[in-house]
Amino acid sequence: MAMAVLLLLALVAPLVSLLPSSSGALNQDFCIADLARGDTPAGYPCKPQTGVTADDFYYRGLNSTGPTINPFNIGLSSAFVTRFPGVNGLGISAARVDFAPGGVVPLHSHPGGTELLFVIEGAMSAGFISSLTNQVFVKTLYKGDLMVFPQGLLHFQYNLAGNDTAVALSSYSSANPGLMILDFALFANNLPSDVVSKVTVVDELEVRKLKALFGGSG
Repeated sequence: MAMAVLLLLALVAPLVSLLPSSSGALNQDFCIADLARGDTPAGYPCKPQTGVTADDFYYRGLNSTGPTINPFNIGLSSAFVTRFPGVNGLGISAARVDFAPGGVVPLHSHPGGTELLFVIEGAMSAGFISSLTNQVFVKTLYKGDLMVFPQGLLHFQYNLAGNDTAVALSSYSSANPGLMILDFALFANNLPSDVVSKVTVVDELEVRKLKALFGGSG
């Protein structure tokens, strides 16, 4: 038994030395992101604790409607690490979405985190697509409802409140969950339109119209 333990330690020790520095956040109270030093695969470096104040743990960015994202008719404000350095290393962040009448959060994914959505006001349809079966899981959500969207899966929401607005607050299992909007990925790029047409089976003329709408080229 003693020999087995020694062998296990010999195997694990080199791996421990390879752990990213941000894992140190698990062994300290916090790690306020030093954004000026740049992001790394292990997260942002820590701001010197001598310079940390209560303001580093406080953020007002979700107290009002964020900038409008066209053509989807929604306002988005986020509390990701790049805006709220206090969440660095804590595996959590948040965002607020305001849906104007007809507002839509189009198909998108968060490569780095799972999303938990809470409806604050109004009603909306929300769903995600399984990567294994392409099955779609859709629910109508009302004020006070929650829905979870597993990490990396395409998902969407749209306003069902008629002429009224709807508001939702999302939390994420990452300080920087990332965001890829399918429409922008397909039609805001510089890939030639004929290539986009081939790989999407969308008529090339329609591809050109969508590229013009979303600011793509090619």
